[in-house]
Amino acid sequence: MSKTLYVGNLPWSTTEEELKNVFSNYGNVISARIISDKNTGRSRGFGFVEVDESSAEKMINALNGSELKGRKIIVNEAKPREEKPRERRSRS
Repeated sequence: MSKTLYVGNLPWSTTEEELKNVFSNYGNVISARIISDKNTGRSRGFGFVEVDESSAEKMINALNGSELKGRKIIVNEAKPREEKPRERRSRS
């Protein structure tokens, strides 16, 4: 089983590989992804790391509030994404 961790307040220059490396010091990392802006392609300053369930709590405790490239990162268990209702466009 795996868990997904939310990682916030990331420096914009952080790569997915760097994120994976930081977390792999504390357990098995399945994947890491940084969320980018659809229009500009720039990092939005947060991402998600999928990890072994057995490592998740250790990673949260070790990395939440720690520094990455001079910024204190936020690490916690990701909440399920809420589906937004689709807007219906009226025909004019």
